[in-house]
Amino acid sequence: MTGSGRGVVRGLGELLITAGIVLLLFCVYQLVWTNVEADRAQERVGDSIREAWKQPDPGATTGPDGIIRLSRSDFGKGFAFLHVPRLGRKYSVPVVQGVSLPDLTRGVGHYPKTAAPGAVGNFAVAGHRATNGEPFANLDRVKRGDALVVETRDTWFTYVVDRTAIVLPTDVSVIAPVPGKRGVKPTRKLITLTTCDPRWGSTHRLIVYGHLTAEQDTARGRPTVLAKGA
Repeated sequence: MTGSGRGVVRGLGELLITAGIVLLLFCVYQLVWTNVEADRAQERVGDSIREAWKQPDPGATTGPDGIIRLSRSDFGKGFAFLHVPRLGRKYSVPVVQGVSLPDLTRGVGHYPKTAAPGAVGNFAVAGHRATNGEPFANLDRVKRGDALVVETRDTWFTYVVDRTAIVLPTDVSVIAPVPGKRGVKPTRKLITLTTCDPRWGSTHRLIVYGHLTAEQDTARGRPTVLAKGA
C-alpha cells in the first residue's frame, strides 16, 4: 500500500473512532443524563406543588364538564401527585399539565381537555417508559385490581385498575371521555395511563384503565392502600 493509501485508511479509522465515541456519549446522555436531569426537575416540581398547597386556594379551574381550564402559562406546571403502590411504597411522581416533550421531563403529563382528578370522565395521563426520568418504566407490572392514587391539594382519589391493553399509537380513543367510544357522554369517573411499548421502542402504546372507588380528604391522612406497597 502506498503512503497516500495508508493515510486514507488511517484517516478513515480515526473518523470511525470519533463517530463511535460520539455515539457512545449520546447513548450515555440518553440513558443516564436525561434521567438525572429529569429526576432533578421532578423534585423541583414536587417541591413547588407542596409550597403552592401551603398558600390560599386560588379557586376551582374546573368547568361543569369536569375539564380543567388551562391558559398557556399553565402547561408544564405541577398540580397533583400520582402514587402507584404496585411500583413501590415510595413511588410518587408529580403530575403536570401538558404532554409535550418538555412537560414530560418534569413528571407525568395530564392530557389537556381530559377530566380533572375525581371528575366524571377520563383523567388521562402520559409518561415516559425509557429515558427522561422514565416514571412509567415498570408500568407493565401493574395488574387488574391494583390501586392508582391521585393526590391533590384537598383530596386523595383512589382508582382501581380494570384492565391493561396494547394499542397502536394512532388509537387516540383511549383518552376519550369513555375510552374507546368517541362521542359517548361519560357517566363514570375514570383514569387512563399511557406509555410506550415495548419499553425501548415506540411501535405501540401500553394502556392502563381504571375507575374511581374512593375519595378521602387529605386532612384525614394518607389512604391505607398506600401503606401496602407491592
